[in-house]
Amino acid sequence: MLDADAFILADGARLPYRAWLPEGRPEAVILALHGFNDSRNAWLLAAPVFVAAGFALYAPDQRGFGATEGRGRWPGADALAVDAAEMARLLRARHPDSKLVLMGESMGGAVLMHLATSGFAPADVSYVLLAPAVWGRARMNVLLRATLFVASVFVPGMYVSRPPPVVKIVASDNRDALTRLSNDPLTIKQTRVGTTAGLVDLMDIALAAGASFRAPALFLYGGHDDLVPKAATRQMWRALPEGPRRLAYYASGYHLMLCDLGRAAPLGDIISWIKAPGGALPSGAEGAVEGFLQEG
Repeated sequence: MLDADAFILADGARLPYRAWLPEGRPEAVILALHGFNDSRNAWLLAAPVFVAAGFALYAPDQRGFGATEGRGRWPGADALAVDAAEMARLLRARHPDSKLVLMGESMGGAVLMHLATSGFAPADVSYVLLAPAVWGRARMNVLLRATLFVASVFVPGMYVSRPPPVVKIVASDNRDALTRLSNDPLTIKQTRVGTTAGLVDLMDIALAAGASFRAPALFLYGGHDDLVPKAATRQMWRALPEGPRRLAYYASGYHLMLCDLGRAAPLGDIISWIKAPGGALPSGAEGAVEGFLQEG
């Protein structure tokens, strides 16, 4: 059921959402899935731009995040993908005459890669995947893999609040957006080791899913992404089979590219691709893809 402020799923789970709606029938309806430890507020800057283009955007808190029950506990990769499929069906029932687009950022993109290559993927949808989280164990160094394994088995309830001080991670060049994210009460600021291990399981699944991903999709990635390694993204992009998918590389983009100061370029490309999937992307970001793939 699609309530006024939440998706009510078949198992009774309540996933609160925010909706941004245009006047009249939307040309497209976007189900937008946030990244790890984020919430439905991840799309505050992007949503009004999509509405101005005639699109509706529904942004739920994914299970285990935001204001959902079980906040902070990993629900499982399959559960997240099944949730996305069920929410897509509910949106299709509400907006039967509009295009349905599933959009995911980071962890949300990984969830959608899992969904698109599973047996329960909805039909007749397209995907927008923003820096999908594909940094699986195979791409991690031995020490990091061993530490994660031991911690997840023996102390899964232990919390990790931040990366080590020697690790500098810049998620976006928009400091105001990062401050808002940090101060948002829906943002999870301490992560259980077991939840981190679950995320890595999902990233393993998403990385492997590249070889069988055949759905219509636009993949986007930024050159300043400090969270999803370039090598893992290259591996996934190179594995993608021929099909109705497009790749876009933004040399000046960061991980949270729809929050960046330069977000107009990826936003314009997404809107253009949804309206005319066969047309050229306005930013020219496709032209930088070959150079990115040849770097590593």
